[in-house]
Amino acid sequence: MFARILRRIGLAGTDIAVLWYACRHADTPKFVKVASIAMLAYVVSPIDLIPDALPVLGWIDDAALLAFGMPALIRMLPRTALNDARIASARLRSRWSFGRK
Repeated sequence: MFARILRRIGLAGTDIAVLWYACRHADTPKFVKVASIAMLAYVVSPIDLIPDALPVLGWIDDAALLAFGMPALIRMLPRTALNDARIASARLRSRWSFGRK
């Protein structure tokens, strides 16, 4: 179970990079760009539905938003923007691999 959670965290990092590069692509709809910025603003904002001061409950709403929001936004991307963003994301990950395979 712990390995599965770590794999999901790794995929979340990949999804973040894909969304970053997709938002910079010209073919990406404005709605996806605005929704990505809004999601990022909510996650880093100190104003939450459940305050982050509560040790575990405060992070659950942020994690749920990322877990359901990122894949939904990625599904809304046009195929050309998604392919270009995945290639750019893979290039970034290979630069930061530090010899790992």
